[in-house]
Amino acid sequence: MNTYYTGLLSEWYARMFLRLHGYKIVKSRYITGKYTNRAEIDIIARRGNTIVFIEVKHRPDLQSAWDAISPTQIQRLRNAADTYLTKTRWIGSARFDVIAVCGLKIYWAKNAF
Repeated sequence: MNTYYTGLLSEWYARMFLRLHGYKIVKSRYITGKYTNRAEIDIIARRGNTIVFIEVKHRPDLQSAWDAISPTQIQRLRNAADTYLTKTRWIGSARFDVIAVCGLKIYWAKNAF
């Protein structure tokens, strides 16, 4: 299996994990900024009055998952989230989480950045 399909499988695994924790999946693979500095938010989920933007990383260990998130990527994700919040006129709270899939284990960092 190549990295693209591994990533898709990890995102599916993360969505099931979030559903088991009471989150509603609002959007998967939200892409903004076509033809510019585009960004993709892997999962947008909601629970109550909180919307959560989730970056999913599939790596062999937790440290390499954290190392894979660059400051440039964080800024692109923030810009994409701002675009989404403006477009949907969201008035609740929002946060960024990271879900690292390492083998069959899931590590969930809330308010990651």
